[in-house]
Amino acid sequence: MVETISADEFRDRLDERRRGERSFAVVDTRPEESFEGWRVADAVHYFYKPFHEFDVDDFERETGLSADDSVITLCAKGKASDAFAVELDAAGYEDVVVVADGMRGWSAVYDRTPVPLPDAPDDAPPLDVVQIQRRAKGCLGYLVVGGRESGEADHVPADGSAGDSDGSDRVAVADSGGSPRIAVAVDVSRHGEEWVEAAAELDASIAAVLDTHVHADHLSGGRALADELGVPYVLPAAAAERDVAYDFEPIGRNETLDVGGVDLKALATPGHTDDGASYLVGDAAVLTGDTLFTEGVGRTELQFSAGGGDEAGSQTGAADAARRLYDSLHGTLLAEPDGVVVCPGHFAVANDGTTGDVEPGAPVSTTVGDARREIEILGLDASDFVDRITRTLPEKPPNYESVIAANRGVESPADETAAIELELGPNRCAAEPGADSVADDD
Repeated sequence: MVETISADEFRDRLDERRRGERSFAVVDTRPEESFEGWRVADAVHYFYKPFHEFDVDDFERETGLSADDSVITLCAKGKASDAFAVELDAAGYEDVVVVADGMRGWSAVYDRTPVPLPDAPDDAPPLDVVQIQRRAKGCLGYLVVGGRESGEADHVPADGSAGDSDGSDRVAVADSGGSPRIAVAVDVSRHGEEWVEAAAELDASIAAVLDTHVHADHLSGGRALADELGVPYVLPAAAAERDVAYDFEPIGRNETLDVGGVDLKALATPGHTDDGASYLVGDAAVLTGDTLFTEGVGRTELQFSAGGGDEAGSQTGAADAARRLYDSLHGTLLAEPDGVVVCPGHFAVANDGTTGDVEPGAPVSTTVGDARREIEILGLDASDFVDRITRTLPEKPPNYESVIAANRGVESPADETAAIELELGPNRCAAEPGADSVADDD
C-alpha cells in the first residue's frame, strides 16, 4: 500500500538516511529539463506521465532499482508521482512512499537552529539569534531575541537627534506585548509563520520586521508579516532610491534599534545592491544579507540587469557595484573584531541539490576572522576583486525581474500558485569563488 508523507516528514527521512538510520531511493518523475535544473540531492530520474503505459522492466533497467528497494517518489506537485507510486505498488514494490505537493512542498521546508555566539559578560542582556533555513533554496533569515522592553516604539538617527532624554540613541523598537522578551525578524520569506513559531519557542514577541535589501531570488514576506503583527516594517534608507512603492520605516547608516537591551546597528554595505545593509547585533554577530557569505561574496549585476537595459550598461553597473562591494567588505564588515559571528543571507544549493560543506539543519556561519583568512576572493586587491566579480556573470535566478518588482511593491503575483511558481529553484546570489566564473544570486 502506498504511503503519503508531508514535505517536512520527507526532510526528516532524508536526515535519517544521511545518518545511516534509513535506506531508500528518491525517484523524481518530472521532465528531464526540470530535474536537471533543480532537484533533491541524490535523486534518481525516471520520467513518468500519468495514463501512459508503465513498463517496470524499463524502469528497473534505467534506475537500477528493484522491488526489494524502498522508494520515495517525487514530482512537481505530487500528482504524477502519486500515480507512479500506484504503478510501482501494482508491480510488487512493497515500500513505496509519495511526497505530498512534490517539489512545491519541498520548496517550503524549513529548519530552525540557534546560532552559536561568543560568551557574553554576566551583566549583559540575554541574546539569542535563531537562524531560519529554507532548505531547498538555501535562503537564511533570522530572529534576534533580546531581553525585556526598555522604551518607546521607535528608532533614532545615528546623531542622536531623536534620542532619549538622557541623550542616548538607543530606543526600543516596541514593547513586548506582554511577552517576557522582545525580538525582531530579519529577511523573512513568504512563510512568516516560521518566524512567529520561533519567537513563541523563546517566549518572545516580534516587535519589528527588517529586510537587508530588496531581494531578487525569493519573495519577501517581511511587509506581510509586519502588517499581520501590526509592527514596523524596516528597510535600509537607500531602498527609497529603488522606487519601493509601499510604506516602510527607513533605517540609515549607523542607526540603532534597541532590541530588549541589545543594540542592533545598521551598517551600510552596498554592492550586491545599492540599498544593501548589514545588521550588527551587539558585539556578537553581524547579519550580512547577500554581502558576505561563509565561502564567498554577493554578485553585483542583478539590480542593473532587471531594468531591461543593454548588456554594456549591466556590465558597467556591475563593475561600479563591485567597487562598492569591495569597500563594504574591507571598510565595514572586515573591520569588525575577528570574533564577531558572520550570519549570511544564503548558503549555496547546487542544481543537483547538494550543499557543499553545509549540513542542512546545522548553523551556517563563520567569523569575521575566519572569513578574512579563508575566503580567497577577500585577499585580492580592489582591481583584481572587481575583475573577478565581473569576468563572467553566471545563470541568473529564475524570474528575478518579476521577483524584484514584487519585492519593490510594483507587481504582485496573482495568487498563491503564481507566487510558488515565481520563486521555485535554488538561490543564485553569490559570486562564484572560482577564477573563471563568478556569481550566484540574491
